[in-house]
Amino acid sequence: MLDLQFISAIVLSRHIVMAASRTQLPAWRALEQHRTALADVRLRRLFEEDPRRFDRLSVADSGILLDYSKQAVTPDTMRLLLALARECDLENSIRRLFSGERVNTTENRAALHMALRAAKPMMLDGSDVTRDVAAVLSQMKRLVAAVRNGRARGATGRKFTDIVNIGIGGSDLGPRLVCDALARDARSPLRAHFVSNVDGSSITSVLQALSPATTLVIVASKTFTTAETLTNGLTARSWLERKLRGKAAIARHLCAVSSAPARAVEFGVPAERVFKMWDWVGGRYSLWSAVGLPIALALGMARFEELRAGARAIDEHFAGAPLARNLPVLLGLLEVWNVNFRGAATRAVLPYDERLRLLPSYLQQLEMESCGKSATLDGGMVDYATAPVTWGTPGTDGQHAYFQMLHQGTAPVPADFIACCRPHHPLRRHHDMLLANFLAQTEALARGMTPDEAAASMRGQGVSEAEIMRLLPHRVFPGNRPTTSILLDALNPRTLGALIALYEHKVFVQSVIWNINAFDQWGVELGKQLANRILPELEGAAPVAGHDASTLALIRHYRVRRQGRKA
Repeated sequence: MLDLQFISAIVLSRHIVMAASRTQLPAWRALEQHRTALADVRLRRLFEEDPRRFDRLSVADSGILLDYSKQAVTPDTMRLLLALARECDLENSIRRLFSGERVNTTENRAALHMALRAAKPMMLDGSDVTRDVAAVLSQMKRLVAAVRNGRARGATGRKFTDIVNIGIGGSDLGPRLVCDALARDARSPLRAHFVSNVDGSSITSVLQALSPATTLVIVASKTFTTAETLTNGLTARSWLERKLRGKAAIARHLCAVSSAPARAVEFGVPAERVFKMWDWVGGRYSLWSAVGLPIALALGMARFEELRAGARAIDEHFAGAPLARNLPVLLGLLEVWNVNFRGAATRAVLPYDERLRLLPSYLQQLEMESCGKSATLDGGMVDYATAPVTWGTPGTDGQHAYFQMLHQGTAPVPADFIACCRPHHPLRRHHDMLLANFLAQTEALARGMTPDEAAASMRGQGVSEAEIMRLLPHRVFPGNRPTTSILLDALNPRTLGALIALYEHKVFVQSVIWNINAFDQWGVELGKQLANRILPELEGAAPVAGHDASTLALIRHYRVRRQGRKA
């Protein structure tokens, strides 16, 4: 009977949400009709018909140029997308986000990551939360100064040379991205290392190359109960205890970032080395908080402040710019267009800068954990696609791997191409070549190559007519593959902060259009719960039972083989 009641409730909720679905909005229906009308429109022709297309379909702010003229859109498309944004009450949703309303409805929380980098008060339940942020930043500043100038030292009196950040998800990906992207210009006395995977080879490979006497360990866990982080943290703590002889000594080598300071102190971290987090900041939005401690230590507090300032510039732009000239709004609406009206199931992120090699990984969590939802805010079920799969690697490596599929594959993949105008190195020709490839790829994806052009090219190479006819199907490029070009003036803390905040707010825009909660992540919980149950079964401390036949067989196979015996 319970199952029937559950099924009836789901059917009823689906019926209710279908009646009020986004797909029933006038702008959504108009966009569907518009997509049909654009079916035969080619990007090549759009550029030929409108010499000012770039001027009409590009926006610059905060050191970022967003060129979406190579997207399969017209001014009418953008007008309809903006109408959809207004019908979904986007402007009011942005206001609610910044005013501290509880937009994270399933957890009854605000989402005030903007307060982590704000220059003016931001209120939550009548209190200015930026005062709490300022207090933690002051605490960070004191530790960073002491470690970097050598006043704070390890148990043996030696200066710290290495930082090991132990976290996972948002406590790892953001700081790791920033440290990797900016380390080459840091000239820092400290090297940052990151451990997230519970695979023992991860922490072993990091610790075996370090001296415990000169290593500072940061354990970053919002609740201080995350199994992977605590397991790695305990391993690091044991390593310090073995080498430095005693719990009192290792306290000088430990820091923690958590919203549960008592648990961190119980772990062995001195109270003055525990940095506070808040429940109004989601992990994937938290690098601007004390989660960014490895950034501040490795790069210096001044650079961390510049990073925050870049994000703040985008916050102010997002909150104040008109929708039609608003970078995150445009980027989010373009994704809605590609996913919901052009059928894109994936999106590539292609940074033409080796320093941004971790950006696709960072965006995978930010975008798919935020928008990979099928339940609407009111508890119904969506009847449209939400988050596409985000993936990518740096150019030009990708050109010699999967670009074949981008150009001639059966499923067009929208792509964000990201590059910097000014290099960070003196090899000017290298940078010019990099940007030549960046520009050539976006132009080739948009224009393609017609049969006549392919035939003419082969004739110019002296290929016979018979061979031309044989090769022609392989030499034609369909084109009309949508791309967005994002050019930074240069990659520095300020523009990197702006770039990351741009994508943060893009995700929020999409969540509003899709009527989903961008700030929870219930989908990660079930696997965690089952893992906690399976672990004692693998260790032999609990009977193996209650699983499907595959899981039962795999557990038994593992228990036999881990001892080196055959089944």
